[in-house]
Amino acid sequence: MPTLNWMGKEKVVNHHRDVPYRVLERVPEKGVLDSHGSDCGNMVIHGDNLEALKALLPEYEGRVDCVYIDPPYNTGNEGWVYNDNVNDPRIRKWLGQVVGKEGEDFSRHDKWLCMMYPRLQLLRKLLAPTGAIFISIDDNELFNLKLICDEIFSPSCFVADVSWQRTLTKRNDSKGVPAETEHLLLYSKTSDWVPNRLKRTEGMNSGYSSPDGDSRPWTSVTCSAPGASTHQGMVYAIQHPITGGWMYPPVGRCWSLGQDRMLAEMNKWAPYELRNLNDADKRREVCAGAEVDDSLCGIALVDDSTEALERAKARYDRGARGEQPWPTFFFTSKGKGGMRTKKYLEESSGRVATNFWPAGEVGTTDGAKRLLARIFEGSAPFDTPKPPELIERCIQLACGDDALVLDSFAGSGTTAHAVIKLNREDGGSRRFILAELDDYADTVTAERVRRVISGYGEGNGAVGGIDSGFSYYELGPALFREDGAIDPAVTHADLTRYVWATETRAPYEDLTDEHPYLLGEHAQAVYYLTWEPGEETTLTYDLLRGLPRKGSPTVIFADRCAIAPERLDEMGVVFKRVPDQIARI
Repeated sequence: MPTLNWMGKEKVVNHHRDVPYRVLERVPEKGVLDSHGSDCGNMVIHGDNLEALKALLPEYEGRVDCVYIDPPYNTGNEGWVYNDNVNDPRIRKWLGQVVGKEGEDFSRHDKWLCMMYPRLQLLRKLLAPTGAIFISIDDNELFNLKLICDEIFSPSCFVADVSWQRTLTKRNDSKGVPAETEHLLLYSKTSDWVPNRLKRTEGMNSGYSSPDGDSRPWTSVTCSAPGASTHQGMVYAIQHPITGGWMYPPVGRCWSLGQDRMLAEMNKWAPYELRNLNDADKRREVCAGAEVDDSLCGIALVDDSTEALERAKARYDRGARGEQPWPTFFFTSKGKGGMRTKKYLEESSGRVATNFWPAGEVGTTDGAKRLLARIFEGSAPFDTPKPPELIERCIQLACGDDALVLDSFAGSGTTAHAVIKLNREDGGSRRFILAELDDYADTVTAERVRRVISGYGEGNGAVGGIDSGFSYYELGPALFREDGAIDPAVTHADLTRYVWATETRAPYEDLTDEHPYLLGEHAQAVYYLTWEPGEETTLTYDLLRGLPRKGSPTVIFADRCAIAPERLDEMGVVFKRVPDQIARI
């Protein structure tokens, strides 16, 4: 497989493993709770998204259903705060620390690749096996991004390069060919991923009706299928119930039903039977010369008299007047034409998404900017935000109504807006996690979510509030210092969640009311963290006797152990030393 090389690649390919795990510190006054006092599982994180993604890994690895990111486009216009922050001082500092002094000489494309690679590595880890990632990008880095995504996700997991019609404004002020579209690269976590269908449009449904008075709207489709030579048992004659003539599938095709089922369908028009017609030559012609079974019967009318044919025509006419619905297989041209079959609207699947998303369906940057200006009372804090409809489309294709959606380049908070809006429309319980590096994480990203929840706009343009919530977080201290010790600023609660996640990968439930050291129970094992910041805890018999639950085994984290190993084995207790035996990610 072709791979892309650039200056500094060797320093960043595995850098995601060296990123320190930092705790997330909740800032209650910056969040919003719903009417039940819940944050609905939603999060807004302020801080470097590389560290934010690492902080999410213990609890959310393999649990994110949909990732949407709008990373820097790297156009060279570094003053544009939203998309071109590759030369942001913090990114430049990170490059200097990770790559070294040679990073100062990198081209902007090398810098961009160094910045993106470890973040994509962590995003892939966070994706669920059934998950997918959508990445907005333009032509500046499209092809570089495609190559590194092939390397990280695998070429077999590439799904589509979607062209989004981001503007309806005709541009005449550009040299060369003006760009009216941007790209969304779509990758799945596994190669067998299939996107959801989209909702059917009114135009698609308008082709369904009920000309025969059927209680369910339908449209007609062909009743044959390709593959005559490989499905010879489905190539047979059917006698027309109204004309008495013989019908065969078109050359190279076969009937859509096997003979027994088709016989049952034809009996809805008149009595039929199987009869040997000695028509092997005709069936061989349909099968393009392939050998056929000489003994295969045709479906023939029991009575093909003029009176019987007239009765079938009368049956057709009652349907034409809407008095009695036709059977599933019916006939065209006032009953004397070819055979078709009904396809009911209720059985029709949704719309397949193509790799072109028109502005009329998913919005434009201009419309998104106007929406942002309404939310922020006349002034849009970003020049080219994404429309919520665009991200709604991504979510609809990727996951169900109880999904977890992650955006680690959160910008103006459009992803949160899209999630909340979808939940209001269909009663879903989707959750979002946003991460934003810049200081506007509070004043723009989170503030937009607050205003969407509380309602925004005035007069006829006012949009009502939505009963939802979120918690706001800052990146706290690294859990482990460089010497391997636990940072003194880390709390028992911080370490509790980390240990539980790395030991079990199961959702965490706070059980400290039952016992301050109890982490939980998983797969018959019970876990305890007997640790206090700045103190040394020891596993003793007295401590064991005070524990409310025992498991098979009982796993206890502590600084020291005063019980002999053989005695621990007898009691089914596993001692793990803090911090030496706490898993590192």
